[in-house]
Amino acid sequence: MKKDQSPNKQHNEITQHFFEEGNANEKQLTLLAEIAQNFSNSLDISQTLQNAIERFMQYLNSEAASIFLLESSNSELVCVRCAGPVDIAGIRIPSEKGIIGNAVNSRKSQMIRDAQNDPNFSKLVDADTGFITRSILAVPLVVNDECIGALELINKKNNDLFNNHDESIAMVLASYAALAIHNARMADALVEKERMRKELELAREIQVGLLPQDDDSNIFPIRGMNVPALEVSGDFYDFFKRDDGLIYFNLADVSGKGMNAAMLMAKASSLLHHLAKSISDPGELLSRVNDEICESISHGMFVTLVSGFLDTTKNTISFSNAGHQPPLFHNCMGEFEEIKASAPPIGIVPATEFPVETIHLNGGAVYLFTDGITESYDKNKKFLEVDGLIKLIEINSKLSLSDRLERIVSKIRNSSTDQHDDITLMIIECK
Repeated sequence: MKKDQSPNKQHNEITQHFFEEGNANEKQLTLLAEIAQNFSNSLDISQTLQNAIERFMQYLNSEAASIFLLESSNSELVCVRCAGPVDIAGIRIPSEKGIIGNAVNSRKSQMIRDAQNDPNFSKLVDADTGFITRSILAVPLVVNDECIGALELINKKNNDLFNNHDESIAMVLASYAALAIHNARMADALVEKERMRKELELAREIQVGLLPQDDDSNIFPIRGMNVPALEVSGDFYDFFKRDDGLIYFNLADVSGKGMNAAMLMAKASSLLHHLAKSISDPGELLSRVNDEICESISHGMFVTLVSGFLDTTKNTISFSNAGHQPPLFHNCMGEFEEIKASAPPIGIVPATEFPVETIHLNGGAVYLFTDGITESYDKNKKFLEVDGLIKLIEINSKLSLSDRLERIVSKIRNSSTDQHDDITLMIIECK
């Protein structure tokens, strides 16, 4: 069968072949019409399959029937529905073993008239249940040139044996079942995709709600921007003015991506925001948050973080760096200095001490950023790196704080056709 044939075309061709052989009597037409209608109208594919195999069993005059589907990366066949005197639903067999396995791997029907003496027949189920298997008709379930499992019929009643006519009918019935399963899986995938989309939208809304709102005043000394690579971000930043006049700030990058990173981001951000209202020492603040995160963090995850306070009366910032990108200090003479991290990320080692650095701004500015900035591509498809960021800062240094932030981030985004990481930038400038 051609690989580019649609599922509908596949089972229609089988049906047409079946009728061309002269087997299309009124009873068969009625059965096929009912089965097709039930599959097309069903909202519960599981129950519809159950009803269908009971009809298959009755029509083909067999003692039992079952549907096996491939699972576990196609290494196992699992009985998802069965009918007859023995309930084998949930039984698992290796996909390369047995008569069912032969039907799946060869994509050809297996008609076994003396099961007990067939070398491929496993007697384990019979031994466990007391059921005696005499004959088997196994038909592969194929859709879109992919075998997804098999329909199995066991023991023709009245000591009869399955014949070619039974095989032709079973092939048609199996094609309808395969198409129904395929369509149900597609529908489930669409529903799951839509559910995930809505959850990600909600997660992003929550994340945006955790970010500080920009101060409309042009004199506020801190600005930040976050552009996620995916629906949710593993980066975060925060700043707010305390009652005593100190301005707290942080910028962080959570390891990993997706929902796990987003959840850790929310927890770390909330802890920092809450504790920074009462703790004035950056090192003590990170030590407290680190101990909290270490108690519950998933194995292998961590947070790199710069966290500190801006004192506008002294024109200084005091901060601790937990394994993050070195802050970039652009002094009033136009010189740049990277201030290296002096402690590991939070979430790795409890009871860690975080040294505190102090910078006298004196008309300069401090740039905090995540590796989504330095590892973005420039127009030559090379990493921007710190040198590239410095050039962007120099070009835009005369702009206002807000305009400078937007121009730098916009330039980085426009130069990269494929944003592979979150982009987060903060500028602290007290003049």
